[in-house]
Amino acid sequence: MQVGKQKVVTFDYTLTESQGEVLDQSQGGEFSYLHGSGNIIPGLEQALEGKEAGDELSVTLEPADAYGERDDRLVQNVPKDMFPGEVEVTVGSQFQAQGPDGTPIPLVVTGVGEQEVEVDANHPLAGETLNFEVKIVEVREATEQEVADGQVRA
Repeated sequence: MQVGKQKVVTFDYTLTESQGEVLDQSQGGEFSYLHGSGNIIPGLEQALEGKEAGDELSVTLEPADAYGERDDRLVQNVPKDMFPGEVEVTVGSQFQAQGPDGTPIPLVVTGVGEQEVEVDANHPLAGETLNFEVKIVEVREATEQEVADGQVRA
């Protein structure tokens, strides 16, 4: 069976950045997603289209096909008193804000001053060229519930 819309795809992968450092991996058939539902980055989903169980491939994705380019407008200084008083705010701390439409926006603290905190809403891998080594483990039909939910059920 080929990878295509509304198929559940299980694959093993190793993700490295352009210098070869391993950023993430999943082995042993632990990672599954519903193809065509936007559950993985677009460039990888496109590269897997039409593949079958047992296929192995190397995929290099430029930022536009992965997490996008870095956007300096997403780095902002906000008043320090916007953070809960009982929480220590340090560089690298992660918080979640709400966008105007209520969607969650993950933020990473990139600087801490006396009165202001610099936060970055870019994805940590924005601007990065990503390299995937992939082995397709299984491709199966999605259940009605998985299609309705737009994601795989364990």
